[in-house]
Amino acid sequence: MIDEKKLVKIVGAGNVSHDRAILEEYSRDMSFVNTIKPDYVVKPRNGDDIAKLVKLANETLTPLVPVSSGPPHFRGDTVPGTGGAVIVDLTKMKKVIRVDRAHRVAMVEPGVTFGELIPAVEKEGLRLNMPLLPRKSKTVVGSMLEREPVVMPKYQWDISDPLACVEVVFGSGEMFRTGQAAGPGTIEEQWAAGGAQKTPYGPGPAQWNRLIQGAQGTMGIVTWASLRCELLPKLEEPFLVGSSDLNKLFELVHWLIRLRLVNECLVLNNSNLAAIMAKKWPGDYADLKDSSPPWVLFFNVAGYDYFPEDRVSSQIKGISDITNRIGVEAVRAVGRVSAAEMLKTVRRPSDEPYWKLRYKGACHDIFFITTYDKLEGQISVMYELANEFGYPASDMGIYLQPIVQGANCHCEFNLFYDPQNPGELNHVEELSAEAVNVLMATGAFFSRPYDKSARMIVNRDAAYVEALTRVKEILDPNRVMNPGKLCF
Repeated sequence: MIDEKKLVKIVGAGNVSHDRAILEEYSRDMSFVNTIKPDYVVKPRNGDDIAKLVKLANETLTPLVPVSSGPPHFRGDTVPGTGGAVIVDLTKMKKVIRVDRAHRVAMVEPGVTFGELIPAVEKEGLRLNMPLLPRKSKTVVGSMLEREPVVMPKYQWDISDPLACVEVVFGSGEMFRTGQAAGPGTIEEQWAAGGAQKTPYGPGPAQWNRLIQGAQGTMGIVTWASLRCELLPKLEEPFLVGSSDLNKLFELVHWLIRLRLVNECLVLNNSNLAAIMAKKWPGDYADLKDSSPPWVLFFNVAGYDYFPEDRVSSQIKGISDITNRIGVEAVRAVGRVSAAEMLKTVRRPSDEPYWKLRYKGACHDIFFITTYDKLEGQISVMYELANEFGYPASDMGIYLQPIVQGANCHCEFNLFYDPQNPGELNHVEELSAEAVNVLMATGAFFSRPYDKSARMIVNRDAAYVEALTRVKEILDPNRVMNPGKLCF
């Protein structure tokens, strides 16, 4: 067992806890992983503290579980996979290190939330390409490391975007900087020479960020990260398109993104639309859902510093030609939902309570990457499975997010349930396990496996597991970083 005095010496007495109630909070989340209580929770103040903690963990063979976002947690990756672990809670590392408008890049520590970074970049005339309504406690670095889909596919050039560079302390105890940040020189010397830590490639021809993204803290702990930002528009015109025909909506999505006509672009079913936009519960939710079409596409047209009115009007004219050809209509409101109100909503973190918890108090997500031609079949399969396992398919939320210039799509099923109802909880757990197997057979690519399904998904490819294991042996030879996750 690790010596508490050594932890206190590294991070200070006020930043080490073994209070029973606090340890209980970190022993479980809203996923279906087994409950395991950590021995301590420590809150490092800076990168030096993290490096010392990793060194101590290697000396004592103590498992470390990095956590950057606050509760509630949903995916099981922040719950210890083995006993005797120390939670490395990064929420005190709150510094916005730099915002550079000229290069459209920001650098932050891992504890900075979206709500804290948004106003900081807005002061410089920038905005974030962010995921759909993250919870208020969600950190920017945590979201990027998990490769959560962003709502502006036009500006996502690679699956790793908007992550640029990181400084990471690997499980071996070595500090490493990726991309342009690798050097030469210190970060301050790079700034003086005009560097911005925006290019993610390197050192050398590799993109080392890919070893860290999606790793669930099994390779190391990030001490800061830089991310690509976008300019704040001068003029915006948001629209909604409702339809019962998903194929028509995605034909429109294809042209909107291919011709680079829109910024935000996403599709929701009426359950998720109501869960996001309802103001009063439960009546407002039911009214919104009943008054909305089965599918709603939201998109936003933007103009910038030069001739914004001309740009927007020209793009709207082009969009009108496309919608007329496809046979759909872009409007300012669908049912009781206005496009302007939705634009305000998706620009910020979720209000409290978190939108996925409003309906029944808990939610389990099943998400994967797919192509447009497979979507309708995969959604039909999920509806059939829901009915088979006694889950009301009409309650299921669906979020479809084009990603990487619209090349493919993030498909997410949100299973809302009452956590106090054992029957509902069991139905959702059983449905989730079966759905992953069945959806994989339809071509669903689970690029970010969590929870109990992670090992099953990863172990389907023996060569992949062997490669990951070799990398793990190099970067974390004593296996102190979040053991029990993925295939480790």
